[in-house]
Amino acid sequence: MSKQKEFLRKPDWLKIKINTSDSYKSLKKLMREKNLNTVCEEARCPNLHECWSERQTATFMILGDTCTRGCRFCAVKTGLPNELDWDEPARVAESVKIMGLKHVVITAVARDDLKDGGAAVFAETVRQIRKQNPGTTIEILPSDMKGDYDSLHHLMDSGPDIFNHNIETVRRLTKRVRAIAKYDRSLQLLQRVKNIAPNTPTKSSMMLGLGETKEEILEAMDDLLAHDVDILTLGQYLQPTPKHLDVERYYHPDEFAELKEIALEKGFKHCESGPLVRSSYHADEQVSATAAQRRLQYAKGYEEKEQKEIDFQLTDLMPSKGD
Repeated sequence: MSKQKEFLRKPDWLKIKINTSDSYKSLKKLMREKNLNTVCEEARCPNLHECWSERQTATFMILGDTCTRGCRFCAVKTGLPNELDWDEPARVAESVKIMGLKHVVITAVARDDLKDGGAAVFAETVRQIRKQNPGTTIEILPSDMKGDYDSLHHLMDSGPDIFNHNIETVRRLTKRVRAIAKYDRSLQLLQRVKNIAPNTPTKSSMMLGLGETKEEILEAMDDLLAHDVDILTLGQYLQPTPKHLDVERYYHPDEFAELKEIALEKGFKHCESGPLVRSSYHADEQVSATAAQRRLQYAKGYEEKEQKEIDFQLTDLMPSKGD
């Protein structure tokens, strides 16, 4: 037993440097003042400090802080959610403006108690952000809405720049890892998005270390590509609490680098792969050329209705070395 625990002790490459800069502190204060939730905090993301302090990106979690599902990997609390807050979309949009974000990710707890899975609030949030922040690119990360494709159409009508939906793990482990969600239903959702909006990049993510094999990882890559997914992110699963699934294995950074190379060779247009990579990691680099040009247009100070000014350089739109 002791040997097993020693083997599963977190390796050095998973240690991160905490950056509690003034920027980070002010953003955290803003979240509390606006009564907003971020998946960065709720899911205990290891990249929170980098995104908030350096990259001008953040991931907002709408529709409350209580999920109707109980996935065995996730730190977000489960229970009976509160009533919908229709003022939330405007508060999110205002916060994006105050924070000067160049890219924002909107995700949500699963709301299986709602007929549309929360799609109406999702869509209104996108519209409010676009209205107040026309130069900010927007990524959405919804649940599978239990396969309600009318709600999906409603959501896509709001015009997000990236559609993200995570399969989370390989086919064999889905039932053990994800509550209610189905592997094939997630793939079908991603394909339907591409059918609705062919020019919108689609994206999915997997956690590694739950007991999958390399062959299963490669099979999942093929499944995603067969459903026209453009972007893949791969990261190490980290156990949030002792009540969650155990980590079966820690992958070395070199293994993540190899998987990234394989993913790009297979045909993904972009891949982020590393121990601390999460679904929204470096998401600002993954928008389409059209969306990036719109962001750059406002960054250069073109006058539009909102006269939005964002201070960042062209180099912010370029992939980092090694991508």
